[in-house]
Amino acid sequence: MDTEAQHTERDPSSDTEDGSRSARVSEDSNDPRDTADAADAGSARSASSWRRTAFVGAACVAFLLLLSHFVMQPFLIPSRSMEPTLQVGDRILVNKLAYRFGSEPARGDVVVFDGTGSFVREQPGGNPVTGLLHDGAAALGLAEPDETDFVKRVVGIGGDRVVCCDKNGRLTVNGVPVEERYVMLGDQPSAVPFDIVVPQDRLWVMGDHRSQSSDSRDHLGNPGGGMVPVDKVVGRADWIAWPFDRWTTVQETDAFDAVPAAPAGGHGTAPHG
Repeated sequence: MDTEAQHTERDPSSDTEDGSRSARVSEDSNDPRDTADAADAGSARSASSWRRTAFVGAACVAFLLLLSHFVMQPFLIPSRSMEPTLQVGDRILVNKLAYRFGSEPARGDVVVFDGTGSFVREQPGGNPVTGLLHDGAAALGLAEPDETDFVKRVVGIGGDRVVCCDKNGRLTVNGVPVEERYVMLGDQPSAVPFDIVVPQDRLWVMGDHRSQSSDSRDHLGNPGGGMVPVDKVVGRADWIAWPFDRWTTVQETDAFDAVPAAPAGGHGTAPHG
């Protein structure tokens, strides 16, 4: 019995169509317009990414500047005048809110203040652009502070009589000897004798490294007598933020705990330095 062979023929047009489709896909993928479009899209994404980065960076800087202006300002220590409490290169954080709501600097506080009019004379204005850039860098703790900014310890407040030294070589405030354990080892409380009464709303300030500090003692003969107006105080130095191995609070002192308040009627005839 003969068996009829069954043949399944494939439509030749299918090969043609597949070939044509493949050719079209290949041709489309090599279209230079697509390559250009892809490059443009990549450039747009890159530009957008840079814009976002720049915006975030600018926002961070603006936030830090506002924080520095109103709340907490970094301050670079440029000299040895506050050793051993603060060392050259330390970056401290100055609490600008410490005296903002009625409080005033207390004896023993380490403060940053503008010495214009008390420690230095008024300076003529310089280049405003350079000054602005420097102020911005200083506000972020990246540059040395202005030459009119100082960091010292409050030794006498308004009404206090500060004398140096008693028969045992100690500084006294309102007649009470002060054990200044924060003073640099080997330094005298003061090599220069003085006897002053601090006017109201003024401060008598001194560095902890007495032999290396230019402070109220050095400006007794100047207008203001070396006394710092309370309203010139920028804030209280509360923390050492840099270097990391010195990260700590600025230690408070109990040296003035036994000092009484100044007498209500004053100290009689105010002595002179």
